[in-house]
Amino acid sequence: QVQLAESGGGLVQAGGSLRLSCAISGRTLSSYAMGWFRQAPGKEREFVASISRNGGSTNYAYSVKGRFTISRENDKTTVYLQMNSLKPEDTAVYYCAADRTSVLGRSRWDTYDYWGQGTQVTVSS
Repeated sequence: QVQLAESGGGLVQAGGSLRLSCAISGRTLSSYAMGWFRQAPGKEREFVASISRNGGSTNYAYSVKGRFTISRENDKTTVYLQMNSLKPEDTAVYYCAADRTSVLGRSRWDTYDYWGQGTQVTVSS
């Protein structure tokens, strides 16, 4: 049974930074491409970033490119999302997800097999 647990969310002022962590248990992290998604109230879940199984390839949504960085430490079974220059429109619940099929990681949320419970990020103006 694969379990994902996010942490690191909170309240931050616009322009600030947060680092989200996602710890995986039950399986080896290197078996999965990983992704971060977010969902704001009244909006659909949207892709934020993905990273390949070996960490060599990353992909970002246009809205976060240049501000967010996804990384992974397979030996620590943790995936990170470093978020800089945060904006109020980044406010959402952030979820990490594991894809057991893809090697590179994908942007469609329905291709991921396992999900964490989410962590709230609130950016004040």
